[in-house]
Amino acid sequence: MGKIGKLVAVSYLALSGLLLSGCASGGSEARDNTIAATVNGRNIMLQEVERSLSQQTGGKPEQLSQLQLAQARLQILDGLIQREVLFQRAEREKLLPTEQQIDGAIATQKQQSGMTSEDFEKSLQAQNLSMERLREEARKDLAISALQDKYAGKININDREVEDFYNANRQQFVNARGVALAMIVVDPADNAAQGVRDDAKNDTEAKLKIDNIYQQLQGKADFATVARAKSEDPNSVRAGGDIGFATEEDLRSNNFPPELVSSFFNSMQVGDYTQPTRFPGGKWYVFKLAERRLQTENLTLDSPGVRQQITQGLTNQRKQILNAALLETALNEAKVVNNVAANMLNNPSNLGLRPAGSNSSQPAASPAASTAASPAQQSTSTPPATSSSPVTVRPAASPAATK
Repeated sequence: MGKIGKLVAVSYLALSGLLLSGCASGGSEARDNTIAATVNGRNIMLQEVERSLSQQTGGKPEQLSQLQLAQARLQILDGLIQREVLFQRAEREKLLPTEQQIDGAIATQKQQSGMTSEDFEKSLQAQNLSMERLREEARKDLAISALQDKYAGKININDREVEDFYNANRQQFVNARGVALAMIVVDPADNAAQGVRDDAKNDTEAKLKIDNIYQQLQGKADFATVARAKSEDPNSVRAGGDIGFATEEDLRSNNFPPELVSSFFNSMQVGDYTQPTRFPGGKWYVFKLAERRLQTENLTLDSPGVRQQITQGLTNQRKQILNAALLETALNEAKVVNNVAANMLNNPSNLGLRPAGSNSSQPAASPAASTAASPAQQSTSTPPATSSSPVTVRPAASPAATK
């Protein structure tokens, strides 16, 4: 896969991954002192690769086969190299953030995570992270974002482009019959390793927790606030419970009970929430009805928000290309030495990192089977639907869907 395919927006708010991860690699003294790569003479340490690997595997990198482990390390290191290259470019263009901006970024992340100050400190300690390291990651995120915004700010979408896109994609611009939902999830499985706070670890604890949540909502507690503090679904935590729009077919195909679907379209009012509902698999849900559309409507260019939606989508497409071009240019200007890759070439029998046969009980996986993604691939403007949510979310139609 080429650089463009691997990275169109490298600024992925690394402190989010640092704070929400349940555990870290810890690392041996040897790894702490091992240089994985250099970018214009600046070191990227192997312990950084190991920390990301631990985060991406839920603290269990030993479950990967030898080939999966080697591929994951290469992908992670590639993302760290790209990140460092862009950060150094931002430095040269004098786009570093102020200390106040860094303070704000960390405060925002802390708020979005729903952690108390005590939980925040415990999370850092559990991952062997210092506040200095956290601030450095925030510094890089903000600098890279400023660099990308500098070039994206020159994008201009004219009316003709908007009209041409609409005329070529009229079928996308439909307000389907359906509902927008928010949810709070309680999972009886043990999710502590994934960084879930106040985690219910069995059926009894899950029932007690969901009943307590329902009582809070009946006491007029704000749904989004409770979702951020109590939900055991990471995506809904970050979005204050919001999971987007779903049609009736979406709901049925995701095993929503027929009586629950019927209530969304009939008896419930917008703003109401359901009683706790247990789904197959044992998870408990409380849903809030955020919006309801009873009729399917074809949208025109004059419909509210359509022009803005198309403009934003076309802008995002160009941003992706500009970000890829920016990365390519920065990489071409940089002197990169990848010691991990070189070590693998020099030690093909064990790929330089794990003795051959130490995990021989696991079959070698094809490259496509690797479960680890590069840090850059963690960046999305909207959290994707996952198996933890019973709803397959359909975003509003826009050119952004082609990203």
